Amino acid sequence: MTDRTPPLHGGHEERGATFTDFGGWAMPVDFDGIREEHAAVREAVGIFDVSHMGEIEVAGPDATTLLNRLTTNDVTALDPGDSQYAAVTTEDGVMLDDTVVYRLPDGTEAGTAVEGVAEVGEDLDAAEGEPAYLFIPNAGHDEGMYERWVDYRDEHGLDADVVNTTTDWAMFAVQGPESPDTLDDATATGGVVDLSKFEATVADVDGVTSWVARTGYTGEDGFEVLCPADEAEAAWAAFDGVQPCGLGARDTLRTEMGFLLSGQDFHPEEEPRTPYEAGIGFVVKLDTEFVGRDALEAQKEEGVDEKFTGVKLLERGVPRNGYAVTDGDLTRIGHLTSGTMSPTLDEPIGLGYLRTEYIEDGERVSVVVRGEEKRAEVVTPPFLD
Repeated sequence: MTDRTPPLHGGHEERGATFTDFGGWAMPVDFDGIREEHAAVREAVGIFDVSHMGEIEVAGPDATTLLNRLTTNDVTALDPGDSQYAAVTTEDGVMLDDTVVYRLPDGTEAGTAVEGVAEVGEDLDAAEGEPAYLFIPNAGHDEGMYERWVDYRDEHGLDADVVNTTTDWAMFAVQGPESPDTLDDATATGGVVDLSKFEATVADVDGVTSWVARTGYTGEDGFEVLCPADEAEAAWAAFDGVQPCGLGARDTLRTEMGFLLSGQDFHPEEEPRTPYEAGIGFVVKLDTEFVGRDALEAQKEEGVDEKFTGVKLLERGVPRNGYAVTDGDLTRIGHLTSGTMSPTLDEPIGLGYLRTEYIEDGERVSVVVRGEEKRAEVVTPPFLD
């Protein structure tokens, strides 16, 4: 049931966007057509409203310990202004969500980052005080992640403040090969284009103090801009003339890259998968004591029976979530979790889990489309060069 709207919902309506329910949020599917928006990102630049993503701030003496216990990566490797991709897992190693963790300037109080990014961000490397973090749950997961963090903190007696600030932030993704020039034009403080991948800084976006990171979900160079929700309109206006894009293009772009979609490519009940099965074992740091570590250590030693990969149809048809994958002789060897007609390649592509003995580029398989086996081949993502 849709009961949440991003700060710019009204403006998107005026722009002619079509909407869908995504994680309990009414979000734009497209503005001018998925293919046009997809091409803008691959060839030039596009902007997405991704304010449906959650924001949880964690700060205090034990903030680092708390983040390291509840995410699979190692946050001790982060300096202020750095970020990292990670998974959130159960004791059995099953993924509840994937996330990006940002280390804020030390001394930032949980719940105040959106209000005080200008003051705390003047010198990220020299900031003093206790560690502070911002992590990004996927749409509709912010309340559950907040409760998980608070419950674990209280159970283990850790000293850290945890605040769900999702409604305080707006978040935009500016993506595409022209995104550096676009951000350079929109930011008065400079330095944004000098960020390396997964680095972030405070920047003035046409008068709106924002947290800007060189991150994204499209496979193109890009940035994500987090700003106060009540200043979202002004920040969005800084990118006037940039093609607005909806979740439709966001999905085709991420599918071409083989990026996971939480709740579809993995789900704790409907599609329970571990990071090793989902192909993101690189975010698992077994030298930390996170929830699910022991199970994942055992799985790494034993190996997995199925693994996330891509397939490309060699016949007409469009692969979809839930379609069976066979060996071409009616023996099921896996299934798809995502699929689309690639706008860039103009070819039908899918993502899903196959038995590991079939995980090899060029391996001939079949996808069952409406009861008919369609010839296909395995492609290790990304599908694009």
